[in-house]
Amino acid sequence: MPGLALSFGIAALAYGLVAASGLSFLSPLIVAIVLGISIRLVIQQPIAAEPGLQFALRPVLRFAIVLLGLQLTIAQVVSVGGRGVLIILATVIACFLFTRMAGRLLGVDRRLAELIAAGTSICGASAILATNTVTRGTDEDVAYAVACVTLFGSLSMILFPMVAALSGMGSDDYGLWTGAAIHEVAQVLAAAFQGGEQALESGTIAKLSRVMLLAPLVLSLGYWAAWRDGERRDVDGGVEAGQARVPMPWFVLGFLAMVVLNSAISVPAAVTTGASAATSMLLAAAMAAMGLMTDIGKLKAKGLRPLALGAVSWVFISVTAFVLIAI
Repeated sequence: MPGLALSFGIAALAYGLVAASGLSFLSPLIVAIVLGISIRLVIQQPIAAEPGLQFALRPVLRFAIVLLGLQLTIAQVVSVGGRGVLIILATVIACFLFTRMAGRLLGVDRRLAELIAAGTSICGASAILATNTVTRGTDEDVAYAVACVTLFGSLSMILFPMVAALSGMGSDDYGLWTGAAIHEVAQVLAAAFQGGEQALESGTIAKLSRVMLLAPLVLSLGYWAAWRDGERRDVDGGVEAGQARVPMPWFVLGFLAMVVLNSAISVPAAVTTGASAATSMLLAAAMAAMGLMTDIGKLKAKGLRPLALGAVSWVFISVTAFVLIAI
């Protein structure tokens, strides 16, 4: 209980700070991890909080990802159109593979490179947290990857509208570009809003369609991990030597089940709105717990190479999506 109370308390504070700032593009998830790291620097994490923090990083996080499925429908993907879907798929796959390759060339640890790749190619902090259930990076890896998507996603909010104006890009294409290339959902909304109502609608749908690729990504990484290591991995804890077995994370299946449910029946607006609010709060609590367990000394020890990887990956996904939309 002490760890959970601390995590949700910081999450609530993050929401309050975002509301007070008036900055709609600022994500409570990002603020929560920054607050967690800051508090860890000032006061030592109490031992009594450890079990609750671990609970926030496992069951709480996974339940949040399940609820995330209620924000998506198959109809949303269809509305993007064949061209839009192909652009999103090509951009996401190319970015993830490119970032993995660039990580090896830059000498960045494989796990950190995978987290940066997932955060850049899918949906920022949420993708990083979900991917880490199979990548199994350290808390410092997660914090560094989140810092990368925060920095470069924020730059996108400033630069994308300027590039669109200079290139004469139409509203629909601009919205598709923001949804296909910018990291966080909040960042997409802030950037797309500057292109008008049509761009905002297009960007939102494109981004949510991209979020739907989170489940295939996590499962694919699980297959890859089992093939590569020849180890049995259990997402709910531990890695044991033995015959390789592909992990089947229940929360990913739950995520897909919620998407199907939301597509098959008319879920009341009050339910989906409540689920959306709960998802954001639960993810913010998980991020707060992550921040509280992050050792800033270990974070500094990773150096600037992962930051360079995040920059290269950001440029790649931005340019790739732009070119695919333009041709």
